[in-house]
Amino acid sequence: MAEPARARAVLSTEDFKLIREAVLHYLKAIEDQPESVKFSNLYHRLGSALGR
Repeated sequence: MAEPARARAVLSTEDFKLIREAVLHYLKAIEDQPESVKFSNLYHRLGSALGR
């Protein structure tokens, strides 16, 4: 029986950088709204993912 193929990364490092930049742009637009906390957390998680 052959082993299954290795999983490939879905997003590249460049993708994370682009998504993080887009989240930051949106975060600045909604900074006075309660929802901004969720986007701030996402922004920081994306930054953590870049360090891997």
